[in-house]
Amino acid sequence: MGETFAALLTGFGVALAPMNLLWGAVGVTLGTLIGVLPGVGPALTVAMLLPLTSKLDPTGALIMFAGIYYGAMYGGSTATILLNTPGESASIATALEGNQMAKRGRAGPALATAAIGSFVAGTIATVLLTLLAPVVVEIALQFGPAEYFALMVLAFVTVSAVLGSSTSRGLASLFVGLLLGVVGIDGQTGQMRYVFGVPELLDGIDVVVLAVGLFAVGEALYVVAYASKFKDELESLKGSLWMSRADWRRSWPAWLRATGIGFPFGTIPAGGAEIPTFLSYATEKKLSKHPEEFGTGAIEGVAGPEAANNAAATGVLVPLLTLGIPTSATAAILLAAFQNYGVQPGPLLFQTQAALVWGLIASLYVGNVLLLVLNLPLIGLWVKVLTIPKPQLYAGILVFATMGAYSLHQSATDLVILYVFGLLGFGMRRFGFPVAPCVIGLILGPLAETQMRRALSISQGDWTVFFRHPIAGTILFIAALVLLLPVFVKLVRKRRLAA
Repeated sequence: MGETFAALLTGFGVALAPMNLLWGAVGVTLGTLIGVLPGVGPALTVAMLLPLTSKLDPTGALIMFAGIYYGAMYGGSTATILLNTPGESASIATALEGNQMAKRGRAGPALATAAIGSFVAGTIATVLLTLLAPVVVEIALQFGPAEYFALMVLAFVTVSAVLGSSTSRGLASLFVGLLLGVVGIDGQTGQMRYVFGVPELLDGIDVVVLAVGLFAVGEALYVVAYASKFKDELESLKGSLWMSRADWRRSWPAWLRATGIGFPFGTIPAGGAEIPTFLSYATEKKLSKHPEEFGTGAIEGVAGPEAANNAAATGVLVPLLTLGIPTSATAAILLAAFQNYGVQPGPLLFQTQAALVWGLIASLYVGNVLLLVLNLPLIGLWVKVLTIPKPQLYAGILVFATMGAYSLHQSATDLVILYVFGLLGFGMRRFGFPVAPCVIGLILGPLAETQMRRALSISQGDWTVFFRHPIAGTILFIAALVLLLPVFVKLVRKRRLAA
């Protein structure tokens, strides 16, 4: 415990260095500014801003990304409450009560409880991250190639099952990502694979170009093609922007309960934030002394889901930093940011890059404070950002995405790849295929292949190595349950209905 706090104090020294503090403030502001925009969630925000940091030092860049991540999470609540337009599925629960509060002239208290709840949940969850990360690292150091391969299989299966509208569509998206992941030079044999004579593909598909294409370009094309579906009505800010004593009394228990619900879900593979936000909403509705207000603007229905969302967002960093496993779309893009700087998250990160990782964790504490200090006084400004017309907004996103992708390598091939993936992202969005498994497949696919081949090399080609090791076998059994249990439940339900 003493070593953890000593490392954290060193991290604060890194995070509070003037330049790193500046990058944190820039990240929080940029994240909030873009996250406020309707339909633009944290994943799209981080993907679009990823090329901006290509010239920064790794520590400053990753601290900036932590700020962008948190800022985008906060900014999404503004569009959700005032426009009833959630930027991601995890914000849907907030929209149920938040927009109703805005219609009743209580947008100010709704935005305030979302901001303060995000600060409370984010801070508590960061404390838990600080305490849990070294423990998980100690466990992960016992893992060999077989265990890591099994863990990645679990991540593939759970991400595909949870993030997609159906498991089959999630797996289809995953396999596209895995296929793209084998493009380039084989790291073990040096053979070229699927490059089709294009020299720019020898280093593989750039994750940043893929993420920007699928998220930013794909989303922009989808909104342009189906603009008639999006009818947004902006609610104005009326009355007090601050919470009353009764609002505080009803909000703080919801913040604490939601933190306890959200953080554990964020730490498990593909836990995401959708389940804890709805679970928090249901909990607050059941425990509320004012259940009749739910559906018409109950403040607990905003406080709980927003706190759960931010606690889960911090929980996602536990498997990302300690195991190198992303459990959400945004985490997958953050992993790409690490890899851009030659930094591979995992248990060894805490030994080889201690200053970077503890500086990043310390920056989360600082970022939470910056969010509160900067954003509560600027609520009026963020509301004005929401008035940007959709055509100009998404045209700007396309221009920004194009410039960002080109700036990575100054390659025209990257632009072609960007828009090919943009069209792919549009098609996936149109037909209900989740984008996150594709990105995770591209990032984790080569790593999973390497660990699998190492395990087989050690066992001299014996495939039972993945089942003879107790930890690897247990993880693979859990993955099989995640994949097959929903199918079994559906079959049972069909038989009952037929009977």
